[in-house]
Amino acid sequence: MIGDMNASEIRQKFLKFFEERGHRVVPSSSLIPDDPSVLLTTAGMQQFKPYYSGLDPETTIHPSIGKPVGKNAASVQKSFRTSDIDEVGDESHLTFFEMLGNFSFGYKPGEPRSPQGGYFKKEAIQYAYDFVTKEMKSKIDYVTVFSGVSFGGSIVPADSDSEKIWKNIDHNLDVRKKGHEDNFWGPTGAEGPCGPTTEIYVNGVEIWNIVFNEYYQHKDKKLEKLKTPGVDTGMGLERLAMVVQKTNTIFETDLFREPFQYFLAFGEEGRIISDHLRGSIFLIADGIKPSNKDIGYILRRLIRRIVVACKINKIPLESLDSRINRAIKFYKFYPELGKNEEMILTEIDEEIKRFNKTLEKGLNEFFKKYPEVKAQKIEPGKSFKPHIVKHVNIDDAFHFHQTFGLTIDIIKDLAKRGGHFVDEEAFNKSLKKHQEISRAGSEAKFGGHGLYLKTGEVTIRDESEIEKVTRLHTATHLMHAALRAVLGSEVRQDGSDITVERTRFDFRFPRKVTPEELKEIEEWVNGAIQKDFLVEWKESDYESALKDGALGFFREKYPPRVKVYTVFDPKTGEVFSKEFCGGPHVEHTGTIGRFRITKEGSSSAGVRRIRAVIE
Repeated sequence: MIGDMNASEIRQKFLKFFEERGHRVVPSSSLIPDDPSVLLTTAGMQQFKPYYSGLDPETTIHPSIGKPVGKNAASVQKSFRTSDIDEVGDESHLTFFEMLGNFSFGYKPGEPRSPQGGYFKKEAIQYAYDFVTKEMKSKIDYVTVFSGVSFGGSIVPADSDSEKIWKNIDHNLDVRKKGHEDNFWGPTGAEGPCGPTTEIYVNGVEIWNIVFNEYYQHKDKKLEKLKTPGVDTGMGLERLAMVVQKTNTIFETDLFREPFQYFLAFGEEGRIISDHLRGSIFLIADGIKPSNKDIGYILRRLIRRIVVACKINKIPLESLDSRINRAIKFYKFYPELGKNEEMILTEIDEEIKRFNKTLEKGLNEFFKKYPEVKAQKIEPGKSFKPHIVKHVNIDDAFHFHQTFGLTIDIIKDLAKRGGHFVDEEAFNKSLKKHQEISRAGSEAKFGGHGLYLKTGEVTIRDESEIEKVTRLHTATHLMHAALRAVLGSEVRQDGSDITVERTRFDFRFPRKVTPEELKEIEEWVNGAIQKDFLVEWKESDYESALKDGALGFFREKYPPRVKVYTVFDPKTGEVFSKEFCGGPHVEHTGTIGRFRITKEGSSSAGVRRIRAVIE
């Protein structure tokens, strides 16, 4: 039976409760934190972290509200944690979640209490008790307090004050003592405020964690007492909704039932889809795009697992759009979703299309490579029954990872559903060894300064960037061919520079390229990518390669023997691009991604410059 109070009402009641008690309501900060020590916003206190470290909350202007926060604040914070991503699919783990929190900064012991003044343990515990029992009308099973520990060279005593406060409120309350792992929180990132906690359990579920920031943890793990301790609380909306609405799991609350009920009928895979789709929506709304690095890779990982789960359960990928629309409307509490609705739909749709095509090709090639593994034919939009072998040759695994995006996560998912076991530790060790060998070879060959190519300077900062730069480099060849096709054969390359973020291409041409011509060039390149042309190379003598139509960097002096890379349609034999080059390149264009020109301008007299990216 679903309770009468929906998630929207819970948010409103929480914020109103603390606003009436002298707290400034502050909107959620972005999932992209200002704190460089963390990748994502994982807790409500992150936007307030400087106030616990000495910044004056009564005079400093907070950027989201245009005024000082004051000593007390409350928020509903968008949060994202990847630590539980492998557990998503069970009845309780999530990546994205909403955190209800109340905060107090600058409490001074002995200072008179007032609605505008800071507060500490007594008030924080009383507020929590009142909100849970009176506003949410829920009975507390038990609470936990910190039992004390020696940590980082410092002795942190047991939190006897919190134990007494709880007993004074309700002498029959079950108060349990827990150690550092359970009842000591923080810091977020490498250093920062931290302290003992007290936690509230309702119906066997931990719903509220109240942190008393009494210490500052330095990078060397040593603790220092804060001059002005503070309160930092976090209560997961999903867990609270489960308790209030009297559901058995978080996925039965209106937070999932309203926008994603269609998926929830599919059990574990449906919960994965629901969680990952919700997380993807919020990441994109905050400006994240799928990529192979940092937060962008987390987003790509979520969307790719959605594709796999949909295929297994015969869920049409086209059905995702309507559920995205429902989620955006349901989560209207966050206005950035509605403002970025078109971008959210576009980014998810394009990533799904890219990976759907790549996934099918990769799995088909996988099963060709391992014929002893039986599997039905994979067709676009159809489901498949996966069977993954226990051990895959590391060179093959690296090839599937680089070319088709079959990460260890996807292989694990498929293996689990197919009843097989994949030794992830062994896989990661082999992959790391492969990367170290590759890196050593690159440093030996290129002096550790990146790969110098005949088409220009390719800058690679670390091994993780090779895959992206490889795709960009092949895209640059396609762009050169497209320029000649659209603007004429007078176009000649004058230089290029490729980094993991973009490609920069200089070419001889007497005038500005029009917007219509730039659009046509983009379409030529993306057409070649969509047709999934093959990329092959062969060694040839320089003169023969010229006669065969190969293009070169006209200012470069080539050796007698050269490598010639050709991009062609294997069905018709039509050649799209043929150039002298030293590599690296993809094996077929379908793995490049979407090509987009970002800027065109003059480089020097008679030379134009184009900047482009792949997405």
